Amino acid sequence: MLTVSVKWQKEVFKAVEIDTSQPPYVFKCQLYDLTGVPPERQKIMVKGGLLKHAVPCAIIFCQGQKLMMMGTADEVVKAPEKGPVFMEDLPEEEQVVSLGHSAGLFNLGNTCYMNSTVQCLHSVPELKSSLVKYSHSGRSNDLDQTSHMLTVATRDLFNELDKSVKPVAPMQFWMVLRKKYPQFGQLHNGVFMQQDAEECWTQLLYTLSQSLRSPGSSENIDAVKDIFGIELESRIHCQESGEESSETESVYSLKCHISHEVNHLHEGLKHGLKSELEKASPALGRSAIYLKESRINGLPRYLTIQFVRFFWKRESNQKAKILRKVDYPLELDVYDLCSDVLRKKLEGPRQVLRDEEGKKLGLKANEKSSGSKDVDVKMTDVEGSSNASGESSATTSQEGVPVDKETHLTGIYDLVAVLTHKGRSADSGHYVAWVKQESGKWIEFDDDNPIPQREEDIVKLSGGGDWHMAYICMYKARTVPM
Repeated sequence: MLTVSVKWQKEVFKAVEIDTSQPPYVFKCQLYDLTGVPPERQKIMVKGGLLKHAVPCAIIFCQGQKLMMMGTADEVVKAPEKGPVFMEDLPEEEQVVSLGHSAGLFNLGNTCYMNSTVQCLHSVPELKSSLVKYSHSGRSNDLDQTSHMLTVATRDLFNELDKSVKPVAPMQFWMVLRKKYPQFGQLHNGVFMQQDAEECWTQLLYTLSQSLRSPGSSENIDAVKDIFGIELESRIHCQESGEESSETESVYSLKCHISHEVNHLHEGLKHGLKSELEKASPALGRSAIYLKESRINGLPRYLTIQFVRFFWKRESNQKAKILRKVDYPLELDVYDLCSDVLRKKLEGPRQVLRDEEGKKLGLKANEKSSGSKDVDVKMTDVEGSSNASGESSATTSQEGVPVDKETHLTGIYDLVAVLTHKGRSADSGHYVAWVKQESGKWIEFDDDNPIPQREEDIVKLSGGGDWHMAYICMYKARTVPM
């Protein structure tokens, strides 16, 4: 075993031992430990030139020899300024962002119908925005106290869901809901009964439509109608007398009627827009059967569809369930359900959308529709208020100044939420919400337990057995700026 001294920069390492039975690379590794210079960067000057790996150490080195080394050391790894932060140590608001979804809701005793309704509506940013603007004490004179209280409770619950990671107990909301609508407080053997989620959805939206109106506005703008309202134009005809009339109405959802002929949502919607009604005929002087045929004349930003799965069964004296499988798509096109007037207004935006999709596939845009528009059009989610014409209002800048482009509805919608029911009766079983997050991921909200799901599994909730099946679907409008 020999000892040598090695000079490196301003440092001198004395009495460095060399095992002459080992190759020169082992000596370089020793120097790496002393200096931090990796072996491949080391240049060691010995008598006669540079140290070479092929020459044995016994031939190169001798006792007390002085060597010089050149080379740059690796940068010393600094300790991180901040240590690792675990999710549970983050503030709760940051934990929500990290998780990518909001909190679940505790079941307070057969309240899954309420929890699933809240989770679906909570996913609508425009509704949350309207609720945030609602004043605690700014109740209008024509609004009853319980409606005001339910609106405040909804706003506060939405806010709590956004800020919480742990499950939330919706006690205040449930208490006010029962006060406003006593049917949700029905008891059986001292236990609160299961209720119909569609009824809860409808009643809650009705209340919010009354409270979320612009105060002092001559137009009395209804925020809920602006988000969910569907304008229907109906033709009512009596074949027996030849009488014919027309009417318009605004609804918050379309009905998908289910029969042995219906296998797909689109077929059920067509059935739902046709109905028979019996009323007095002035021409005949008695009751007669009238056929009512409806068309969509104004589209919403969020299209809600109810699968009419429950009917009253006299034999059992309860709401029975239609288990038939009815498929529904991730992308829904309602163009052929619209009136001629609305179809004409949708043609331009739909062509722009097709051209944009064609560009993505490397196809040339339609010259007629895009040649005169020197704009770069992108598909967007709808922003601004929609109106009966199928257009949405101009977007505004941060300063409140309108910008040139307006977002236009196309009649095409993307699925963003599904409320399902598992069981044989509306007054029993279990309700669950399946909600698409801003990230594009789907979360199953089974009361207090949020569970990530794959998108391909969402469309499998179509029925045909005792598993969860779609009861309410909510679609978000796809629009183009023009």
